[in-house]
Amino acid sequence: MDTANQDINLNSPNKGLGGSEALADMSAEGAVGNAGHVLPPGLSEEEAEELRTELVKVEEEINTLRQVLLAKEKHATELKRKLGLSPLNELKQNITKGWQDVQTSNAYKKTQETLSQAGQKTTAALSTVGTAISRRLGDMRNSQTFKSFEDRVGNLKYKVVGARGNGDVANSPTEANPVQDNAPF
Repeated sequence: MDTANQDINLNSPNKGLGGSEALADMSAEGAVGNAGHVLPPGLSEEEAEELRTELVKVEEEINTLRQVLLAKEKHATELKRKLGLSPLNELKQNITKGWQDVQTSNAYKKTQETLSQAGQKTTAALSTVGTAISRRLGDMRNSQTFKSFEDRVGNLKYKVVGARGNGDVANSPTEANPVQDNAPF
C-alpha cells in the first residue's frame, strides 16, 4: 500500500486505505469461490450472484469499519497521551469509579448495615462475657476454697524461703541466704 495515497481524515471510511486496490484485496474469501458449488434449492443462479455480490460488499464494509475503528483507537490513544492520561491512570479511575458504584449499591449498603449490627452485637456479647468472667474470678478469689489455697501457698513459701523479709537478698537457694523473688505468694 502506498502511504502517499492514504486517506488521513479520521472520519473517512477509507482511513488507511490506498485506493480501490486495497478494497479489492479485502473481498470475501468464500464469496467468489462459491460459484462452482451446487445452489441451494429454490435459488436461481441470478439470485445467487446477487447474494454473492452483496456479501462481498458487506464484507468490504466490515473491513473498512475495522480499519476506521483502529484508526480512531490510535487517535484516541494519541489524544490521551497528549493529555497525560496513562493506562495506569485510567485503570485507577476505573477502579475508583467501580468502588464508588459498589458502595452506592443496595446490596453493599445492606451488607454493611448487617455487618455493623453483627459487630455491635459481638462487642456487646464479649463485654458481657468479660464482665461475667471478672465477676466470677472475683467471687472465686473471695471464696473459702481460694483463701485456703492462698494460705497453703503462703505456708509453702514460708517453708521454702524461710522467715526472712522481702528486702533480704541471697545468691542461691542452697546458700544460707537465698535470693528473694518478691512474688505475691
